[in-house]
Amino acid sequence: MTRLNIDQLNTFLAVVRLGGVGKASHGLNLTQPAVTARIKNLEEALSCELFDRTSSGMKLTKRGELLLAHAEKFEHLAQQIEQDVVDPAGIEGHLRLGVSETIAQCWLPELISRLHQMYPKLEIEFNVDISVNLRSSLLNREIDLAILLGPISEYSVDNVALPGFDLAWYASASAARLQSDAAYLTRPVLTYARNTRPFRELKELLLEHVGPDFSVFPSSSLSACFRLVEADLGVAALPKVLGQDLVQAGRIREFDPGWVPSPLVFSASYLGEPNSHLIRTSANLAEEVATQYIKHKII
Repeated sequence: MTRLNIDQLNTFLAVVRLGGVGKASHGLNLTQPAVTARIKNLEEALSCELFDRTSSGMKLTKRGELLLAHAEKFEHLAQQIEQDVVDPAGIEGHLRLGVSETIAQCWLPELISRLHQMYPKLEIEFNVDISVNLRSSLLNREIDLAILLGPISEYSVDNVALPGFDLAWYASASAARLQSDAAYLTRPVLTYARNTRPFRELKELLLEHVGPDFSVFPSSSLSACFRLVEADLGVAALPKVLGQDLVQAGRIREFDPGWVPSPLVFSASYLGEPNSHLIRTSANLAEEVATQYIKHKII
């Protein structure tokens, strides 16, 4: 038997967990031929077939099932070595972040900066999307860490709770003064994208407090919502930490119709298997950065 290597075992685990060579190649950031070659070399090293290859996919053989248990032990040991022995400055790899736009507008730059300082050889890729898509991407192992409206209620997911964002109602600084603040809600209400939790909650609250005669304009861009409010094309309930600078600059102003949607609650969520010290550390660092950001921004 020729020598095994960690890359071969990690590739084997990825094929098993992700359900095929194609998904494993995406998850490992490798080409499909490279993944296939690693599996073939591993089988040659062990002098046995690890998968039954059929038209419906790849299924572990009995020897493949035996290897799975040992490969997971190797993986755990490698993670312990990385955690206890390796200098973070020497850790190489690829971290795929998925973040909601609220986070991208707030403390994402600081998080990436801190991660780069801690892991200077780490390649960091990030994608900004709505939370429902980030959840799907995480469960499909297309990203490593999702910072989204959470937590994710799945047994396979670990969640680190993050500080929430209070919302406030905003209108243009040039908007005409009305008899009551509640009257502003007869104007178009700009809000989060349609298939998000804040959008659904806002519609329910508007129906309760205003009645059926309201207009909601959903958007996937918070910055666009603020620009449209400033241009007096509608009103919006948006995060206070993003609106306060515009208020101080005299471009928009707060108003109080007597109610406001509940705060946005976020989590840094990641899959518990494989147990990655790098991803777990990144999630905890996100909590630290978020807490410092909110503390600094509170008026």
